[in-house]
Amino acid sequence: MNSDFFAEGPQRDSRFKVVERWSDCANFPMDHPERLVEFLHRQMNEEVNGLECSARGLSDFPEEDWNLRMCMARQCSDESRHAQMFRRLLESKGGFVGQYPVLNFQYRIITKAPDLCSRMAIQNRSFEAGGIDAIAYSKDVAKKEGDTELAELYEAQLADEITHVRFANEWIRASIQKDPRNVLRVGNALNMASKAFFQVMGKEGTEGVEYPADSVGRLEAGFTLEEIQLASDLASGKSER
Repeated sequence: MNSDFFAEGPQRDSRFKVVERWSDCANFPMDHPERLVEFLHRQMNEEVNGLECSARGLSDFPEEDWNLRMCMARQCSDESRHAQMFRRLLESKGGFVGQYPVLNFQYRIITKAPDLCSRMAIQNRSFEAGGIDAIAYSKDVAKKEGDTELAELYEAQLADEITHVRFANEWIRASIQKDPRNVLRVGNALNMASKAFFQVMGKEGTEGVEYPADSVGRLEAGFTLEEIQLASDLASGKSER
């Protein structure tokens, strides 16, 4: 993997096996009895990644606006709660912490960006915005399958993710108005993040994995109608990436 695209990973205790590529994870087929348990374990760790990224934003950029820092601190609290939610559900289904390999690619990609505007564009406006689509879709699937506990978890998670994306959208736009050079910084960071993401996931981890854009959630999260239409077109294959 190209080290130019990645920062050092976060620390994990001896219970965890940390891998670098999606292909090294336990990628069970759809009908495998362990598929859901493995997903909950992986998602638990990803929520910890979200907490760690937001905490690094607070520690690395202490001079930023107080209101923004309060939003980031609330995000730390939210991500911690999400990790606990996924752990409780994991353990209720017979799983345990450290049962499967985990990826820390989000932390390694996000913290590689040198400025806060770029980090928030990757974490909140990109990864978490995609999460809005995935969570909204998965919530409906869980309801149809009668998994009330999982559906309620998604419902709570979705409300928080919308908040995280909204404050980032507002702050990034204000930052660009203040300093138009942030457009170039963000564009370069997103380009690097896209290359890094593909190195981690590969074709086998991305092909066929698309969720319809959640127009209602994205609108609430502060995206414009034009941005939502573009996301919808990308998800449906109508627009080139």
